[in-house]
Amino acid sequence: MGRKRIYKGENDVLDVFPAFTDLMSNAFMILSFFLLLALIESYRLNYNLADAIKKLEGSAKPILIDEQSGQFSFKSNSATLPIELRRYLLEDKIPEIAKVIETGNIDFIQVIGYTDSQEVNRAGNLDKKLDKVALNKEKVESLIPGSNADLGLMRALAIVQEIEKSGKIKNIRFQAYSAAQLYDQNGNIVEFNRKDDPKLRRIEIRFIPHGEKTKNK
Repeated sequence: MGRKRIYKGENDVLDVFPAFTDLMSNAFMILSFFLLLALIESYRLNYNLADAIKKLEGSAKPILIDEQSGQFSFKSNSATLPIELRRYLLEDKIPEIAKVIETGNIDFIQVIGYTDSQEVNRAGNLDKKLDKVALNKEKVESLIPGSNADLGLMRALAIVQEIEKSGKIKNIRFQAYSAAQLYDQNGNIVEFNRKDDPKLRRIEIRFIPHGEKTKNK
């Protein structure tokens, strides 16, 4: 009787393989289903992100502030904002910035300062005072540029502080950068001629969407 049970048990063992195959097949189908769901969700998220960035790029082109756009220019070796520039910011550019921010897709805003290629032949003090100016403990006018890179940063910072002082742009981060005299209006590298060139003295405002890595010049 016992031996009969043993043979029956051996037959039962042999019958396990079809069941095991069915189990693995079902597990594979379930895993494939979840993988398909994950791929669909990934595609949906990527599509939504691409669509948001596309809409943002269409409505948030960089704002260029130069002599032609505002009937003004920075004075040579100066970051002081002319009266015309302050008015232009308040009446034209700040409302434009606020409209872009309403899309809700902006992470932060870059403000980039450009200069002409005239040499700055003096000792600067940005290493000593830049943090104080950035924290609004001192005015931009207290800074002395030691290079065009310094001067471009000072102009960008002056624009940032003027925008923030207006109180019309809130809950958004601004970052000031300098491109010095390196690029023209088309993004090409400038051949330095060391001349007074108001067209090169300008400000560019860029809107950085969520999830996009910053690409600074």
